[in-house]
Amino acid sequence: MSTPYERSGRTSQKLRTRNELTAAARTLLAQGGAAPTVEQTAAAASISRTTAYRYFPNQKALLVAAHPEIDAASFVPLDAGDDPEERLLAAVSAFIHMIIDTEPQQRTMLRLSLEPDTTPNELPLRKGRAIGWFEDALSPLEPQLTASGVHRLAVAIRSAVGIESLVWLIDVAGLTRDNATKTMEWSALALLRHALANGPPISD
Repeated sequence: MSTPYERSGRTSQKLRTRNELTAAARTLLAQGGAAPTVEQTAAAASISRTTAYRYFPNQKALLVAAHPEIDAASFVPLDAGDDPEERLLAAVSAFIHMIIDTEPQQRTMLRLSLEPDTTPNELPLRKGRAIGWFEDALSPLEPQLTASGVHRLAVAIRSAVGIESLVWLIDVAGLTRDNATKTMEWSALALLRHALANGPPISD
């Protein structure tokens, strides 16, 4: 989200400066260690601290901007048919690989989401985008499960797939990223098959 400073005068130059700061933050995150501060990011981008704070008033704002922007409406291949297992596996696999490819940013966003002063929907991790991608993959099941049932199933699958699950499987269970991926894919398909045999998760 841009600041008032960015929306007035020389907007193209200011957009380039924002992008340079964001790119520097992503590079620092990818190098590991503690999440970069605004000052560290400014130094890495060869931009003054004063200027950097005009774009990002605090570290959280910077880290949110550094989170990968995923605008895709669907993670299902264009040539996918109506088989729900194939569609779901494709979407889940693409989602997991995106998580692994951007793991440092994902871990940072997970940590921020656990801070007590973080409000609902403030962070990308809390916006539920993956649920929409899984609903899209499961859409052929709406006549059988209803739209509400598909949504509840997508929520259940999201609970077993993502950065939270990846962190637990790697850091606690000691799995490799490859085996963690296979485990999450297995869990997603197991939930789908259970829903087809027994109905979707119950509603509130």
